[in-house]
Amino acid sequence: MKAAAEVTSWPQLKALSDPRRLRLLRLLMAQPATLSQLAAQTGHSPAWVRHHLLRLQRAGLVELDHVRTTGRVREKYYRATAGALVLRRLVLPAGERPVAVFAGSHDLALERLAEQLQPHLDIVAYPVGSLDGLIDLRQRLCHFSGAHLLDESGAYNLPYIRRLFPDHAVQVVTLAHRVQGLMVAPGNPKGVRSLTDLSRPDLRFVNRNGGSGTRIWLDAHLAALGIPREAVRGYETTVATHTAAAHAVAAGQADVALGLEAAARAAGLDFIPLFEERFDLVVPREETDTLHPLLDALQTASWRRLLASLPGYHPAHTGETLAL
Repeated sequence: MKAAAEVTSWPQLKALSDPRRLRLLRLLMAQPATLSQLAAQTGHSPAWVRHHLLRLQRAGLVELDHVRTTGRVREKYYRATAGALVLRRLVLPAGERPVAVFAGSHDLALERLAEQLQPHLDIVAYPVGSLDGLIDLRQRLCHFSGAHLLDESGAYNLPYIRRLFPDHAVQVVTLAHRVQGLMVAPGNPKGVRSLTDLSRPDLRFVNRNGGSGTRIWLDAHLAALGIPREAVRGYETTVATHTAAAHAVAAGQADVALGLEAAARAAGLDFIPLFEERFDLVVPREETDTLHPLLDALQTASWRRLLASLPGYHPAHTGETLAL
């Protein structure tokens, strides 16, 4: 069985940045080959192949496999040093202020908090959804994450975090409780009342991305109601944030979406509340110093007042640390 390897150095990334070298590397991942064989496969001269092969060798991505001698002909066979490569690299801006990358579920309150913290900390958001955010955190592709994942046990977030971080110390802090529901056009012209209406053929739905807490909640409740995904017109149409979902409804691209009350109100939409959820931040212990300004801000009265001003947000448990 061949082994995959992680790309860990800038010289390797630089070598891979040229699509011509990347093609050579992929050919050598498949099987060892000589300069002449690679030249025939790529349509270039052996000298051209040798030039790029040396770059790959210096980066540690290619090595000599064996030498075959037939009469007076001596052929060198090269191979890739790994059967596949995994590229995982976090690239941060250069500056005096510390930078923290957030990967996880989209949240309007966190956006406001990031604005307040800019004099002390730059937060860069990567809204990939709750589940993918936790996976990115596990792979150290971000500094902290945020989730609102409802487990089949009825508990939020902690069961997922325990499974993904059994050997890694993390701190789980509640950002807020918030209300989600159906976002519809002003006046609710389609007469939407409940989740069961999503199966109506006259309704166009816009969904959230796979792995998001909202999508996981929706899938579980559609299954409980016996509504197949295929019956929801627009189920495969997805957006990455609550704001984008609200804008799709406001622009007439969809009749209904599932999302935050705050996003609906900001877009001038009507809102049908369905449930309240807990949104938690997940911070590895080694990142607590960098994220100290954020964790401190959650304890302030001014932040709680701002949070309470957002429709559907409740600050009663903001800043509480949850026991894993």
